[in-house]
Amino acid sequence: MQLIRNRPGAVAEGFARNHASQGSVVTVGNFDGLHRGHLALLGRCRELADENLAEAVMTFEPLPEAFFRPEQAPPRLSTVYQKLQLLRSLGVDIVWLTRFDREFASLTAREFVEVALAGTLRARHVVVGEDFRFGRGRQGDVAMLRQLGAEFGFEVDIVPAVFDNGDRISSSRIRQDLADGAFDAAAGLLGRPFRMEGHVVRGARLGGKLGYPTANLRIRAQPSPLGGVLAVFARIGNGAWRPAVANLGRRPAVGGREPLLEVHFFDFDEDIYGQRLEVQFVAKLRDEANFESLEALVGQMRRDEQAARDCLVRASRRA
Repeated sequence: MQLIRNRPGAVAEGFARNHASQGSVVTVGNFDGLHRGHLALLGRCRELADENLAEAVMTFEPLPEAFFRPEQAPPRLSTVYQKLQLLRSLGVDIVWLTRFDREFASLTAREFVEVALAGTLRARHVVVGEDFRFGRGRQGDVAMLRQLGAEFGFEVDIVPAVFDNGDRISSSRIRQDLADGAFDAAAGLLGRPFRMEGHVVRGARLGGKLGYPTANLRIRAQPSPLGGVLAVFARIGNGAWRPAVANLGRRPAVGGREPLLEVHFFDFDEDIYGQRLEVQFVAKLRDEANFESLEALVGQMRRDEQAARDCLVRASRRA
């Protein structure tokens, strides 16, 4: 997969298939979470791509909503790393990870097509959803894209929205499911379980002193779509999935400030600092809370552990 990080019009770096310079089939979007609706766009790109045309994705960081209204930024479903890894696993040839900033946001609809689609990506087909908007102030729509496509030499394919139980699949719907602890519902919309991953970092080690040592992950995709105390399965590297209880948040009971995902494995005692950890969420047990004393906190942690154990046994039986 070729990864482009350059500004529009710059020379791309990375590895590309030999045919990439002959043009591409392009889809454009945030692709946060890469849910089943996004997969429909990618599937149509794959149908149109051939030995002469590369399958290309143009995506943005930060998300436009976060750039324009950072105080109201939507919760993130995936890190940049997760998004790129998923696109790689799907066989995408080119990913243009575009820095969304004031300069890029100022491009008119025509400039966006001329510089990005017809220029850098040499689009021969552009695949978008029915509600696609582009250019400064979202001035461009599907009808304008077709007009510009005729001028710049590409065809436009419109992919209908994907529905589940009568409702359109969207990132915002998945975010709400995660916030509600409806992890099975979110997995159905994503097409896979929702997971977080990262490398284990050292914390204050208070958990170990209280009898509950934790493996800590920094929250790379912020704000998080979920939080609280959760029953999870987690694995180290590509190892076996292990049952655990986790806390995701700022840990008010111990004066925490930085948001962390703290994972306590059951019946496990190994040094895993620096190793890659992947976490899959099964059930939300409760919200974060403050406690009058460490004794009260430990008592609640014991109850959380038992609730998580019971929940994960049931989940294992259903699997």
